[in-house]
This record gives sequence, C-alpha cells and structure tokens, in this order.
Amino acid sequence: MNSVPTPPSSPTSIAGAPSADFEAATYRKVGWRLIPFLLLCYVVAYLDRVNVGFAKLQMVGDLQFSETVFGLGAGIFFIGYFLFEVPSNVILHRVGARVWIARIMISWGIISGATMFVSTPSMFYVMRFLLGVAEAGFFPGIILYITYWYPASRRGRMTAWFMTAVALSGLIGGPISGWILKDMSGVNGLAGWQWMFLLEAVPSVIIGIAVLFVLDDRIRDAKWLNEDEKSLLERNIASDVLTKEDLPLRQVFASARVWMMSLIYFSFVIGLYGVGFWLPTIIKSTGVTDPLQIGLLTAIPYFFAVIAMVLVGRRSDLRGERRWHIAIPAFIGAIGLFLSTVWSHNTQLAMVALTLATMGIMIVLPLFWSLPTAFLGGTAAAAGIAMINSLGNLAGFVGPYLIGFLKDATQSTNSGMFLLTVFMILGGLLTLAVPARLVNR
Repeated sequence: MNSVPTPPSSPTSIAGAPSADFEAATYRKVGWRLIPFLLLCYVVAYLDRVNVGFAKLQMVGDLQFSETVFGLGAGIFFIGYFLFEVPSNVILHRVGARVWIARIMISWGIISGATMFVSTPSMFYVMRFLLGVAEAGFFPGIILYITYWYPASRRGRMTAWFMTAVALSGLIGGPISGWILKDMSGVNGLAGWQWMFLLEAVPSVIIGIAVLFVLDDRIRDAKWLNEDEKSLLERNIASDVLTKEDLPLRQVFASARVWMMSLIYFSFVIGLYGVGFWLPTIIKSTGVTDPLQIGLLTAIPYFFAVIAMVLVGRRSDLRGERRWHIAIPAFIGAIGLFLSTVWSHNTQLAMVALTLATMGIMIVLPLFWSLPTAFLGGTAAAAGIAMINSLGNLAGFVGPYLIGFLKDATQSTNSGMFLLTVFMILGGLLTLAVPARLVNR
C-alpha cells in the first residue's frame, strides 16, 4: 500500500466508466483506512491465542504440568472456538462488524488476562476453553468483512496484508514475551508467565474499544468516502456477487465444496499451530536456554514470512492464479518441517529449516481464503467461512495435543514434526484437486 494520492477531480473516463486512476486511488484510500487497523486487531488476537507457547517455558515447571497436559490445554481453546464459530459469524453478518468485533476483542482480552491465575490443569483447561468461546467468530468475521469492501480480484493481496498479523505477532510478540518472562519474573511476587498473560491482554481491550470508533459496517456508512467513491465500490461488489452462490444454511453444511475446503484448511492449520505453540520449545531443544534469546530467535522465521506473504499474495492476484500459489508453498513448508527434525541438534541449521517451514505455512493461509470466498456469497459466505474456519481450527486442538502426547512418549518433538509434514503435503495435494475454473480469476 503506497501513499494515498488525491483522487482525480474527474472520476470518470470519456466513456463514462470510472477511470483507472480514480479506482486505484479509491482502493488505496480504503486499504489505508481498514487494513492496518484490522491487522493490528489480529496481531493482538493471535498473540493472546499463542502466547501460551511462551508461557510453557516457565508455566509447565512452576505448575508441574506434563507435556500432554499442556498440549491438551493449548488445544482445548479450539473446542470452544469450534462450538461458537458459526453462530458468532452469523450474528456478525446480521448486527454488523463494528459492535460484534468490539465485543469479541474486549471479552477475550479480559479472559486472556485472567489466565494468570491458573494453578491446576482443570483451571488451565477452563480458561483456554473460555478464551476460545470469546474469540469465536473474530477471524472469519474479518474475512467476511473484507468481502464487503473488496471484489475477488483484489481480495488475495488484502487478505495477505491482513494475515501478516500472524507473522507480525511472532516477530513482535516473541521478543516481548521473552523479555517479560526474563525480566518481570518475581516482580510483586508474580511469575514471568503471569505478567505475560496480564500485560499482553491489555492491548486487546483498548483496541476493542477503538473498533467502535474506527470501523464502519458497510460502504454506505463510511463518512470518509465521497459519493463517487461509494458508488464505485458498491458497483464492484455487486458485480462480484453475481458469480457467487448464496445457498440456504442447510445446503452450506451439506456442500461437498465446503467440506473439501474445511479439510484443506485443517491440513494447513495443523501446521500453523504446531509451529506456533511449539516453536519456542523446538528452539530450546537445540540448546538455547535463555528466554530472551529464544524470543529473539522466534522472530527470525516470522520476519521472512511477512515478506513472503505479501510478495506471493500480490503475485497471485496479478496472475489470477490460486492453486499453485498455495500448493508450492505448502510443499516448501513440509520440506522445512522435515529438515527441522534432521537438523534438530544444530541451532543454526534448525533455524534455517524452521524459517523455511514458517514461510511456507504463512504463505498458504491468506491465499487459501481466496478459494471459498470465490464462490460463496451472502449468508452462505458468513456461514460457510465460519464452518470452514471452525472445522479447520479443530486442527489447533488435534495438533498441539498430539505433539505433546508424542513428546511425552518419545522425549522428542521430531515425531510431531513428521506428523505436521504429512498434513502440509496433504493440504497441497488437495488444493491442486480443486477445479481451476472455480477459484482462478
């Protein structure tokens, strides 16, 4: 997103259609208004979701949790997320994104901060479950919200920009979490992991309140757009909607396409949360013990992932091709995961492999959402996106639990990484099985 120029004084060409310059300027204006703020919202959301991976460095020892207990607690978030995802997104579609996203962010911030009081496995499970309930609907709600503003031809790069938040949360959150664990430990009698949950929850509440003043539910509500700009955006969305299916809810849940998308997303998400929850532990297993150093090292894969996400997302939009732009990074991510097991005793080589794996995983996630949003519209989009996201995010429960179980059984994370490798390959192959005519624009 470049600096926003002043829209041309005449928004139409000689033929009466909007000029290319006016259209480009209008979308840049929308992009600068919405995407940085939505990205910020997702940074704090994702950080509150996965900072438990950093808390593990101290929490497991302090509370005497096994690896299996931690894996179950980390993953049980997604059970609450799964159960409330679809109804939450349907409510958002009906009442508007502004109020509902604010509600989600404020409630999850409060619950995430309260996790500092956990002292038993049962309390850990309950707090993680409640966090999933609170956050349900946020991510698919934002994906749906983007479809209100951008047609399919522009949506890939905007979704990629938004989802760089996942990588940015690792890039920013890793060093911050490592610093809190190291330097705040013992302050006022609280452990470092307790301070981390408390301090990293505050931005969610503050930004949640800001949502009420920043977001507009629809194009027509945006006072920062003039009438010509609103008309242009609405025409493009109306034209885009003609190519989509607005199915009854019953048909959405029975749609083979939606179930196919759910399986693809499941395969990719299991890689995402396998790395997200266990990356600090994997780095520690290579011989690095200082929490701050671990935090700084976790930032490296995410730094390169941010760059790769934007570049590949832009290339996919320009070429109008989706499947290979998803499948190839998925295979690259699988190679990186596999090599992380081969080089698990060498920090430098393991970081190269983990960087490759993280780049591949991060690239596929935003581009994946260009697949279902290419053929779902209206209420079908709200329910379908939520269903795909909720079923896919069950991988967030399955992955961490299985990796924790396998680590307890084998005393190594290698077997868990092999599992993630298989799923990334499966996701890439299933993506190539989707008909090109359905998703390429």
